[in-house]
Amino acid sequence: MTQQADTTREQVRERYAAAATAAATGETASCCGVGADGVAYDVEIGEGFGAELYDDAERDGLPAQAVAASLGCGNPLAVAELTEGQTVLDLGSGGGIDVLLSARRVGPTGKAYGLDMTDEMLDLARHNAKQAGATNVEFLKGAIEDIPLPDGAVDVIISNCVVNLSVDKPAVFAQAHRVLAPGGRLGISDVVAEDGLTAEQRAERGSYVGCIAGALSIGEYRDGLISAGFTDVTITPTHDVADGMHSAVIKATKPAAADSCCGVAGCCTAGEHAVDPDRTVIEAKAASGCGCVN
Repeated sequence: MTQQADTTREQVRERYAAAATAAATGETASCCGVGADGVAYDVEIGEGFGAELYDDAERDGLPAQAVAASLGCGNPLAVAELTEGQTVLDLGSGGGIDVLLSARRVGPTGKAYGLDMTDEMLDLARHNAKQAGATNVEFLKGAIEDIPLPDGAVDVIISNCVVNLSVDKPAVFAQAHRVLAPGGRLGISDVVAEDGLTAEQRAERGSYVGCIAGALSIGEYRDGLISAGFTDVTITPTHDVADGMHSAVIKATKPAAADSCCGVAGCCTAGEHAVDPDRTVIEAKAASGCGCVN
């Protein structure tokens, strides 16, 4: 990792450590910290971020500190389609709101993991889980670029406005693919840029720690997931967070082990795409012939 990447990751860690401390004391509007240069900074939670993206029924019964610590740009539970008995992993789980909601859905026969690199957030999340009486949850310390779980350990991966903060997004996608079981699904919320925006233009619209400058374009996101081996990739913008920048729902599937099409395992493979871009891979398979081209 380069020195710049190390610096960026530390700034992200500081920002979310400050957010955890603020939530633990009942604050919700901003998080404050000291940057690598020793200068204090304030990070406001902008419109389109935070607990307002969950409905009252979802927030009901959750610890207030879990709600206060929500800094996401969407609600991945709205698209994750979790069912009883599944194992789910939340990448960058923060104060634990999505882990606790997932635990409700998968029930006592399922399990919800949360992964975070920030000690303050992990302490807060574990406290919130205890307050909620959740016994089917586990919070792990680690980086989303190096997930501390074995291959094929989870059925569903969720994440809420975290992938954009990573300094090595190809590693995140590769690790997500590795820990998903064959046929497993990715259902996350994240910030994306319109394809016409350059990296410099994204940085003009907001900071890296503010979930803007580090966001991938829609095309970059799709290509990254496909390169990691995912299929059925869809990216659906939901609301604006800056000029040319959107919160989006990203969904993808890890092909089932026995899945094949015209003799090609997991058609469409990373080097292929559906002939008709408006079709999902499943629809392409059902069409005449393979439905995939190099």
